[in-house]
Amino acid sequence: MDFSLEGKKALVTGGSRGIGRAIAIGLAKAGADVAVASRKLPDLEKVAEEIRALGRKALPVQAHVGRMDEIQNLVNKVKEEFGRIDILVNNAATNPVVESAIDISERAWDSVMNLNLKGLFFLSQAVARVMKEQGGGRIITISSVGGIHPDVLPAYSVSKAGAIMATKVMAQQWAPFNIRANVVAPGLTKTEFSRFLWSTPEIMQVAMMKTPMGRIGEPEEMAGAVVFLASDAASYITGQVICVDGGSTV
Repeated sequence: MDFSLEGKKALVTGGSRGIGRAIAIGLAKAGADVAVASRKLPDLEKVAEEIRALGRKALPVQAHVGRMDEIQNLVNKVKEEFGRIDILVNNAATNPVVESAIDISERAWDSVMNLNLKGLFFLSQAVARVMKEQGGGRIITISSVGGIHPDVLPAYSVSKAGAIMATKVMAQQWAPFNIRANVVAPGLTKTEFSRFLWSTPEIMQVAMMKTPMGRIGEPEEMAGAVVFLASDAASYITGQVICVDGGSTV
């Protein structure tokens, strides 16, 4: 029963596809009602139907977490519908260009940092204020092994390293409010978001040489770590990074 999320209310950003969708479904299977947010409502509606089919409540909310004026509106809608927010999963991220560190433009840099780091922090702050009032909660950031070791996406790696540190800061400063904050760092995972990486033979060859398990991950394989960190089974864990990467960080 320690792993049960029965009665909990969760918010998953970037919840319309890929890892975000898999996490939202995983939380629902564990017993949580789930709000999913992203920029495209039709895609969210499909995920919401999958959640409802599991017997849980679902709330699709169109929101761009990289826009400060939309963050509070998102939090207000979830709180109004569910009454509380027990779990926040910071999954929304972007990487609009594949450029080297010597070529990347300021515009591309700002686009990545605005969503992957700034938006993540200020959404967490807004949700933490709700969690503080209700007596606690759990924040789980989806970073990347690219935030631990540099990869072929330099700005993305920097933003994901920043997301890890931001989450550790949350863990340290919000523990007195009974808020736990942890990170899940996926390795290369077969999603549309990362298609360029896993569909490029040269990149895949290098990635597999570094991965003891010899394969890339599936989105559903990321959900278990999130469910664990969101549950009472992880009640004494905060500020930690769990790599779900087939051993690539070894």
